[in-house]
Amino acid sequence: ADLSTMATASKPATVSYEAFAPRSSTDIGRLQRIQALTAGPITKAKEQEQNDKEDWTLSEAMTPPLASAVVVTEGLVHDTLAQAYTSSDRLTTLLKHSTSLRLALRASINICEDISNRHAELLRHSGELSAAADRLQAEEGQLTQHAKEIGLPLKHYDAVDRIGILVGVLFRGKATVRGLAKVKVDHEEYPEILNDIDEAVEFFGGECGGSEALKAAERRGEAILSGSMEYYRRSLALQEAALFLIQEAVVERISQTSSDITSALGLKKQTVAADKLEASLIYTRYHGISARSNRLIGLVKKRKGDAYHDLLQLCRTTYCMAREGLLKMTVRAHMDKLKDQHGLVGMTRIASVFLIRLCTVETQLYLDFFGDPNQEDANDSEFQSYLNALCQGLHRTVRRGLVTVHDLDTLCQIVSVLREERGQASSSSITMAAARAIATVIEDAQERLIFCANSALQKEVIRFRATPADLDYPAKLQTKGPTTDDDEDDAVQQQLQVYEAWFPPMRSVLRILSKIFRVVEPRVFEDIARESVQACTGSLKDGANFILQKSGVVHADLFLVKHLLILREQLSPFDIELRSVERQLDFSDAGKAVSRFLANRNRRLFSMSTENALVTLLREGVSVQEASVDSKRDLEDALRSACNDFIEHTSQNMARDIFNFDEQCKASGDKMAEQAFINGETIKMMLEKTSLSLDEQLTSIIEQMSLYLDNAGTQSILMKPVSRKIVRALEEARKYIEKVNNGENGWDTGVRKDVLELMEKMETAIKQAAKTSK
Repeated sequence: ADLSTMATASKPATVSYEAFAPRSSTDIGRLQRIQALTAGPITKAKEQEQNDKEDWTLSEAMTPPLASAVVVTEGLVHDTLAQAYTSSDRLTTLLKHSTSLRLALRASINICEDISNRHAELLRHSGELSAAADRLQAEEGQLTQHAKEIGLPLKHYDAVDRIGILVGVLFRGKATVRGLAKVKVDHEEYPEILNDIDEAVEFFGGECGGSEALKAAERRGEAILSGSMEYYRRSLALQEAALFLIQEAVVERISQTSSDITSALGLKKQTVAADKLEASLIYTRYHGISARSNRLIGLVKKRKGDAYHDLLQLCRTTYCMAREGLLKMTVRAHMDKLKDQHGLVGMTRIASVFLIRLCTVETQLYLDFFGDPNQEDANDSEFQSYLNALCQGLHRTVRRGLVTVHDLDTLCQIVSVLREERGQASSSSITMAAARAIATVIEDAQERLIFCANSALQKEVIRFRATPADLDYPAKLQTKGPTTDDDEDDAVQQQLQVYEAWFPPMRSVLRILSKIFRVVEPRVFEDIARESVQACTGSLKDGANFILQKSGVVHADLFLVKHLLILREQLSPFDIELRSVERQLDFSDAGKAVSRFLANRNRRLFSMSTENALVTLLREGVSVQEASVDSKRDLEDALRSACNDFIEHTSQNMARDIFNFDEQCKASGDKMAEQAFINGETIKMMLEKTSLSLDEQLTSIIEQMSLYLDNAGTQSILMKPVSRKIVRALEEARKYIEKVNNGENGWDTGVRKDVLELMEKMETAIKQAAKTSK
């Protein structure tokens, strides 16, 4: 007990630094293994205690167990020795392995250093090889380019020599011999041959200076048997021979086909019926050769150059001429046949439809030869000229028929039909040729229509000479035809009677203008309308003067008012201005200008300035006089004047004595009461006479107005000013009478009363007549 106490007292205190530097689980496991290797025999309880302990320090692991804790037995010693031997063997094995690992690690490090050195060396050699490869590649590119530059001329030289035999061309010095070609235009290698020839022409042309240099050398007579210029000449000859093969395959084939069709159908002696045209040889034979021709023409269109352009133009010209030769007579014969069968109006519609269809079919056939797959129309000028030539058959036939047509209705129908067909033809670019031909015919028809309209106006209006039957008014208005049971026929008959009662020149003007209004150009129509309205207004005035002498002033005024109102009313739907500026040359100062010109000795005849003597002579001797013409305004003025004349004449006829009395009173002034005309009995007798005739005249005027003017509103408009004028005259007369006193000049209360009653009676009658005329 004392020894254990002393041992315990002498044991140094254990200090743990775990609180300051905690160990990881790996460090703790390593310490446990060290303790197992260094510790002596322990009991199982102690071993379990040590295993349960997790926190070990290095000093605790290296410290042997206390003596008090050890119970030495033989078995324990034997186990401890066995364990020691085992641990020793393990340590020996670990040391051997550690040594071999250390040696292997050293060898690996050496190998890594060797590999690193070799890698650096390899990188250096790789860089050198890469630089050498780049240099070799660049040299290879330069050498390849040099090889191409050296071999390019040889390629073209070889191509010229090789292709000559294929296209049938041999060169012997300056001479060029043409023979049979070994290659066909249908061969798949033919496009490549054309490419080689084009490249050779371009190359040798650039080397020698082109065709101008070749022509200059030929003019100088130089020997050009070698070098780029000679091969340029040869390449041109090859190109010409190659294109001649295409020309034979396309141009001559088209010409031969046209000749065969002409012979087969006998087109020189007869034509093909229009209904069988599309199914005839004229189209079937051409469709048969279109595919091959289109492929060959496509080769030409893809290439640039004057030779290709000339060949393409030759193909188009030959095609158009051949087609025109086949169709021209057939189209003309069909137009003449339509005219004979359907007349000029029916022919224009059917012929226009035929031309539209012909243009469509011809365009499709043309595109089969010269078009691209995506092309839908043909805008080539030569083909359009060909279509225009075909469509001229319509113009030729219609123009011949128009010369003999004088009827305005027929001409208007022709223009209307052609305008409708032109609109349909203009809707597609394919049929623009037909639209142009129809437009030309429309212009001719309009020209003929304008000529006939002017001729009719000249004859029926401007040079019209009225007969007594034409101016038999109001008898013409009083004539009525027999009535029928049919209301519709009766209404039509009445309208015809009203129309026939119009003055012939006005009837002609309105008839002609209504016909040509929508079939001529607006400016032309306005010019015709302006001239015709002026002439018609003059004829109406002349007719009114004749009626004035025959039937009296009221009938003349009503005749003029009636027709001017109708003319204005019928012209209003046309919506025209009837206005223009007329220009005339005035030569009134020409004599003076010529005198100054001859008197000037220093005149400059050839001076290029405003001081030129001839220019001065024209400027001073000739002037332009402008006058504004407004037919609509003149018509309104004439109508206003006619209405004023009717109002004046009617009021004078109905109350002339009253108006004369007012004028006498105004002229007398202050001495009015002493004048004889102011006598009461005289005025009474004058008013009685006027009152007696007023009712009769009012009835006559209303009847005459109803005869001339169908509109009651117009009658009222004309009658109201008459009523107001007469009433105003009566009011003025009443004022003058009131100035005279009773006992003077026969006036007294009874006379004054009678006079005022008569005046009031007349005013009432006049106002009642104005109301009745409504």
